[in-house]
Amino acid sequence: MAGSLFSSGDLTADRRASFAETLAHLGDAAGAIETLSSALTLAPSWAAGWFRLGEFFELVGEVEAACQAWDKAVLADPSDPLGAGLKRDLARKVPVAEAMPPAFVELLFDQYAPRFEASLVDTLRYRGPEIVMEALHLAGRTQFGSVLDLGCGTGLMGAVLRPVTAHLVGYDISDGMLVEADRKGIYDVLDKRDIARLEVTEQRFDLIVAADVFIYLGALERVIGWCAGSLAEGSVLAFTVELGERPVELRDSRRFAHAQSYVEALLSEARFAAVQLTPCILREDRGTPIDGLAVVASGLVPQVAREGDGARMR
Repeated sequence: MAGSLFSSGDLTADRRASFAETLAHLGDAAGAIETLSSALTLAPSWAAGWFRLGEFFELVGEVEAACQAWDKAVLADPSDPLGAGLKRDLARKVPVAEAMPPAFVELLFDQYAPRFEASLVDTLRYRGPEIVMEALHLAGRTQFGSVLDLGCGTGLMGAVLRPVTAHLVGYDISDGMLVEADRKGIYDVLDKRDIARLEVTEQRFDLIVAADVFIYLGALERVIGWCAGSLAEGSVLAFTVELGERPVELRDSRRFAHAQSYVEALLSEARFAAVQLTPCILREDRGTPIDGLAVVASGLVPQVAREGDGARMR
C-alpha cells in the first residue's frame, strides 16, 4: 500500500492512486496499473508510486515490468525507504544486495514499533531473548558489567539482560523503537545508531548482544569486526542468525539468512578463539518454523595495536 500511504505532492495524482487502490481491491489489476501509471505521468519522481506500481505488475506476473518500476522507485529516492531494490533483486532471482537500505529498516520499524511486541511474540512465537540467554548460560556466562544490546528494538532483549547487567546500553536505528524501549525504563543509555555503520571508539563492553538483528544487515564482515574491536578483554559476543545455505542469502521475507560456515569463518577472522553454535528455532513465518543459530563467541586473541601505538599487544 506504499503508493497510497505516501503523498506524491500532487492532489490529482494522489486521487488517481487512491482509485487505483480501489480497483486493485476489487480485483481489477489491469485497471489499477493503468490508473496508477497515469498518476505517475503527473508525478514522475514519486518513489512510493513507482514502488506500488511494481507491486501491481507483480500481482499479474509481469516480473520485468515490476522490476523496471522498482528501478524507477530507487532512482526517485536513492535512500530507498520502501525497499524497492530488495523487491527487484528477489524478483529477478539473482539477488545482489548485501545490505538493506538504512532508510528502509528505519521506516519499517518506525511504523512497526507500536505493535512490534504483540506481533513478534504472540503471532510469530519469537524466542530470541530466551535463546540468547540459554546459549550464554550454556557457555557459563551469567553476570555482566557493561552490556550493549545492539539493535535493541523495544527492549525485549534488554528486559532479560537487565537483572544480570550492571550497565545496559541500547542502540537502534528507529526512533519509534527507542521510544518504546525508553518506556520500559530498563536501559541506562539509549542511542540512535545505524549499526551497519558503527565506528570503533574507546568505549568497551563486556557483552555485546544482537538478537534477531543481523537478518537485516546481510554481509556481516563490518559489524563483526566492529564488535571485536569494541569488546573488553575476556568479553563475549552473542547473536542469532537465520540459517541459510549460501554465505549471505536474501529471502522472500526481505530478511537475510547466513550459512554456518560463513559465520564461523568471520568469527575466526575476527580472532575469536572460542565459538559455540547452537541450532534453534527463532520464530515462525506464516506457520513455518525458521531455523537459526544462536552464537556465543569469546576468547578474543589480542591483535596488533592500533596504528601509532608502535607495539604489539600481549
